[in-house]
Amino acid sequence: MSSDNPIEIVELRKEYGGFVAVDNLNLSVKRNSFTGFLGPNGAGKSTTLKILTHLINATSGQAYINGIDVTKDPKAALTGVGTVVETPEFYPYLTPRETMKYVGQIIGMNAESIKSETDRILEKVKMTEWEDKRIGTFSKGMRQRIAIGQALMNNPSVVILDEPTSGLDPRGMAEMRDILKNLRNDSRDLTVIMSSHVLHEVSDLCDRIALINHGKMIIQDDMSAIRETEGRRRMTVKVNTVPEKETISRIEQLNNVMSAERYGNDIEVTLDGDTGACVKFLNDVSALNIGAYSVNEENALETTYLKLIKESR
Repeated sequence: MSSDNPIEIVELRKEYGGFVAVDNLNLSVKRNSFTGFLGPNGAGKSTTLKILTHLINATSGQAYINGIDVTKDPKAALTGVGTVVETPEFYPYLTPRETMKYVGQIIGMNAESIKSETDRILEKVKMTEWEDKRIGTFSKGMRQRIAIGQALMNNPSVVILDEPTSGLDPRGMAEMRDILKNLRNDSRDLTVIMSSHVLHEVSDLCDRIALINHGKMIIQDDMSAIRETEGRRRMTVKVNTVPEKETISRIEQLNNVMSAERYGNDIEVTLDGDTGACVKFLNDVSALNIGAYSVNEENALETTYLKLIKESR
């Protein structure tokens, strides 16, 4: 196994009777990356992560963490790994601080380390204010933040998350994304794989993606490469009045513009080029004085996702 890939899955297969949930899957997760594990419902994401965390057994194949095969030596493979898979359960009568102490004792930390790590982690997951309140009174979003905290308690080198924002209300989702962003930005020696089907969330958080469907790998690549697919970008220009034909024509004449079409008060533009072309387009549109008040890029990940899922049916 490559030392650059803390997680490697090789020809992994999981069958339930005659149903194949994971179909000879191969996956490599680069060191220090934040990888989004994507796919529609039923694609095999959760099954793969459950095998990787030894919650279920594989039918065949290997799943390595830091070079150790989880299917053969799960205890050694999962040492130094933090996980949040399935719905987290807690003792409702314990507080977050008591829960962290309990986890620390289980994994063999001394009292001083438990105290310092608990202080650091509760602040990281934004639960300091409620550290002495009973978890039984918490919302699902607050419980999920405690679950993330538990996963960080052993100072892991690898963190595995299965749809961490699933079932949360909009505020809870926003708070969880902030926590995950901070985790990504503050932890230079941490490798994270996170399953999700929320595309804008993955686009915002992750630097790599792995897309599966029907248990098979469709694509795994850097997010930057996905954004540059085919060298084209879709831009939406919003203007304060219905744009006239002359306005559309002026936009079509700008550098790097391949086409421009009107949809209500919006102008949908296909742009040929990289990020630099987007910056120039923004400046050029502003200079036209057409009443543009917003220029947004279409989610390139969404476009690629829908195209590849359709092709893999």
